[in-house]
Amino acid sequence: MKLECYAVTPEPPALVPARPSRAWMDASPQRFAYLCLPFNIANGYGWELLSPCSFAIRWNGGPAAADIHFAALDGYPHLSHFAVSHFNQGIVTFHTGYLFRSAPGWDLLATGPMNEPKDGIAALSGIVETDWLPFPFTMNWQLTRPGEVRFEKGEPFCLIVPLQRGTLEPIQPEIRELADNPALAAECEAWKQSRAGFIDKLQQRDEETMKQAWQRFYFKGETATGDSGATDHSSRMRLAVPVDLLGKWSAS
Repeated sequence: MKLECYAVTPEPPALVPARPSRAWMDASPQRFAYLCLPFNIANGYGWELLSPCSFAIRWNGGPAAADIHFAALDGYPHLSHFAVSHFNQGIVTFHTGYLFRSAPGWDLLATGPMNEPKDGIAALSGIVETDWLPFPFTMNWQLTRPGEVRFEKGEPFCLIVPLQRGTLEPIQPEIRELADNPALAAECEAWKQSRAGFIDKLQQRDEETMKQAWQRFYFKGETATGDSGATDHSSRMRLAVPVDLLGKWSAS
């Protein structure tokens, strides 16, 4: 399946597979945050659009579009065509530089980078029917405090994730007692006992347990009893690098 990305500006932002790393995860003690596989998968879930320049956004806290000001920090001459204030209430609008065309029945989720909070500004999210839409969409962020916020050149300002339309509506959540599923309840109890024993040994500073640092059942795709959880278990994302038919980026 293809996602066609038609450039609508002469110098569209770079589009790359989402990065698996995060600065705050790098800074965690012994990088323990990377032991959380759900974080790792979410970090790399989609493709990122990267800022073509370093720039500052200054907001006085006012409700008008004119209360937001932009300043390029590296001499980039086209900032006004990339980041603007079209709306009120501290909304910053980014032009993606592309008209996306997805496969029939597929939408695009446009949001901010996963697990990467940014001081002073928060990404807004939208889902767009890009299988038929004949014009580009924008990416919007909400300023959360007066003052200055900076984006650096190469920093992601938008994450796009293809979603198949109509897959959620048929799903009927059911709230049940765990005892209704004896096999699942037994697996859960085995996990609870294993986890409690592991934490107890950690607190006792058991040498072998200290070497393990953390249980990795989910990371390995196994249950606490050693059974395989899923044949298609994934421990990392391997997304395709966009084919650069424009010849803009040597990495393509």
